[in-house]
Amino acid sequence: MTKRKRRDVDTFSLSFLDCICCGFGAIILLLVITKIYEPVRLDEIQESLNGLIAKLQEELFDIRGETEVVNRELAGVTEEVVDDKTKLALLRRDLSRIRAMFTASQQEAEVTLELEGQMARAQQSLTEEMKRLLKDYRPPSDRAVGGIPVDSEYIVFLIDTSPSMRSYAWDRVQKQIRETLEVYPEVKGIQVMNDMGEYMFKSYRNKWIPDTRSQRDAILKALRNWGAFSNSSPREGIIKAIRDFYDPNKKISLYVYSDDFSAGSIDSVVREIDRLNQADATGNRRVRIHAVAFPVIYEVTGRMQTAARFATLMRVICQRNGGTFVALPGRRGLRFQ
Repeated sequence: MTKRKRRDVDTFSLSFLDCICCGFGAIILLLVITKIYEPVRLDEIQESLNGLIAKLQEELFDIRGETEVVNRELAGVTEEVVDDKTKLALLRRDLSRIRAMFTASQQEAEVTLELEGQMARAQQSLTEEMKRLLKDYRPPSDRAVGGIPVDSEYIVFLIDTSPSMRSYAWDRVQKQIRETLEVYPEVKGIQVMNDMGEYMFKSYRNKWIPDTRSQRDAILKALRNWGAFSNSSPREGIIKAIRDFYDPNKKISLYVYSDDFSAGSIDSVVREIDRLNQADATGNRRVRIHAVAFPVIYEVTGRMQTAARFATLMRVICQRNGGTFVALPGRRGLRFQ
């Protein structure tokens, strides 16, 4: 009875082990089959990755090309913006200049109207007897040159050295300087400056040049090639000459030679010179100011505006500072009016 039970147990144990072994064998067989096909799958994955990389590189090249195109377009747009800003700045500058010219024209009209009113009142105040006496009056010819009195002991030449004067009127300027010096046989001092207040001879800055024959020859010789910078405005030179050389004990005449007054307010320049060149106890100004106008701008360009502005400015300054304004005739017979 006991032996039979033992045999049954042994039979069951052997069958269980057989099943376990078969299961493990099947698993091992599946693993072997899977490993056989694994390299093929890896190759497929590698090829797929290589294709993806190539596609991404192609897209990267396309993006870089588009970026370069966009950068070129951006550079072109930036350049256009810079050009537009430059044009805008130029237009603003022109607008400011036109506004200044318009304001100056209004001020010039006011000055002209004021002067015309003063002249009209002066003419009305003359009696018939005074008109009769003044009709036959002529100033002594030996005390004037071209209508300009030559009774000063010291003379300052203020010369416009702008390109228009240098290119088209320099021979006439030299002639005018030479003739003026000849009319003054002897003075106590001479000085030569340009319209910016720059001295011809640096060694005589703020000092009078002695009047000798050799010094006069040196002035005329240096004048031939003198080309100092000029802004075509006599304002700076007139003010500097008055500040540097005014002396209540000296009779000084300032001669201005120019053709142009390109920028600035006539009224403001007149007021500034009035404040600086005040009259003494006898009513005479510190420095007598004369002017000689050259019609260069009109002859060369046909534009009369800046030439007329210079003529208007210097007429007023000469009148208020005891001097004389002379307008030279043009080579075509023209003369400032």
